[in-house]
Amino acid sequence: MDAILHASRLSGTACVPPSKSAAHRAVLCAALAGGTSRIDNIEYSDDIRATLGAVCQLGARVEQDKHAVVIKGLGTDGFPTVTRPVFCNESGSTLRFLIPVFSLTGQKIRFTGAGRLMDRPQEVYRMLFNRQGLRFEQSGEGITVFGRLRPGGLTLPGDVSSQFISGLLFAAPLLESETTIEVLPPYESRSYVDLTIAAMQRFGVKVTQRAKKNGGVIYRIAAPQRYLPCDMAVEGDYSQAAFLAVLGVLLGGITVSGLDPASRQGDRVILDILKSFGGKIANVNGGLRFSRGLLKAGEIDLADCPDLGPVLIALGCLCGGTTTIRNAGRLRIKESDRIASMQLELAKMGGQVQVEGDTLTMTGGALHAPAEPLSGHNDHRIVMALTVAALAAGVPATIRGAEAVRKSWPDFFTVMRSLGAKIDLVESE
Repeated sequence: MDAILHASRLSGTACVPPSKSAAHRAVLCAALAGGTSRIDNIEYSDDIRATLGAVCQLGARVEQDKHAVVIKGLGTDGFPTVTRPVFCNESGSTLRFLIPVFSLTGQKIRFTGAGRLMDRPQEVYRMLFNRQGLRFEQSGEGITVFGRLRPGGLTLPGDVSSQFISGLLFAAPLLESETTIEVLPPYESRSYVDLTIAAMQRFGVKVTQRAKKNGGVIYRIAAPQRYLPCDMAVEGDYSQAAFLAVLGVLLGGITVSGLDPASRQGDRVILDILKSFGGKIANVNGGLRFSRGLLKAGEIDLADCPDLGPVLIALGCLCGGTTTIRNAGRLRIKESDRIASMQLELAKMGGQVQVEGDTLTMTGGALHAPAEPLSGHNDHRIVMALTVAALAAGVPATIRGAEAVRKSWPDFFTVMRSLGAKIDLVESE
């Protein structure tokens, strides 16, 4: 699908979609619980559909309503025989959360996916499985594991994806005895692990943690424990709200509703970042209003909020002065190489993005209409960030591969249109 963007005036109120991160965690906890859980405020993005399909193979029963899902968990009934590969589509969360959990079946399990998923690094799990004498094989076609993880003391580096830590946390209560997980400094993306622990505790599982003086953390999970059913609603997504928020501070007059001001989401830092750049944010009835300010360049650390990278790169190209983004290396191993993707596509619009190691610098200025179509690089956040860049710059543009938004926010273009964006969606030739 091509998205054809026209110069538009934007204003109004938009509700953010439910947090994909929180929804993944709630679905998995509900699937492991004994009894029936109802999860409201669900959006059936491609990633969430992948997790729902996977937990059905794990033995859970799932009933989908329009905006809610009812899950009867496997509880103490035991794991069924897994007869076919577990398809994770392009969802890194689905894959990394479920590898340790599926290992508890003791069966030979094969995971498959789409896009770049099977090429994304899994060395943390490979080393752990090898250390315990278990099988772990990875190729571009899939990952095969065989053997049940054992409890004990685990040590993980903190500068890897938090999804590995979360996956082990989900499985640990179901082991035979206590497990400790020590995360070494520097500990990046810790806020995502906090979300995991909050979800586990909501479903009745206790996790204790102790911070070390060197910046590391030790998690202690008693076992065996049982996940308990829980009815809950998924909170709004700050990582998706960032696209609306950046548009708001660049163009003015956009109110975002559906956000929990007390959220533990790491991407909530978008509010602090935009304030530091001079953006105006006000609490209004029903949400946060983002208004245009005299934006100035600044410095951003992406260590704990890598999903904000693409839209902040776009912001840097539209602010006066030079913006620096540090610790951006994780962007290279997402659905696309997000550094290379944004650098290439923004260059078509006159944007200047310099790369030195894991540090990016953007020299702000006016963007022009691209002479050729932009590519979404099969990456939902690239498509959305380029949409923000073109609309904020007030220039027409065509984005190829715009259907990638289905991965996390299927209604993205509908929401943009509700704010006044003139967007035509057509089949690619």
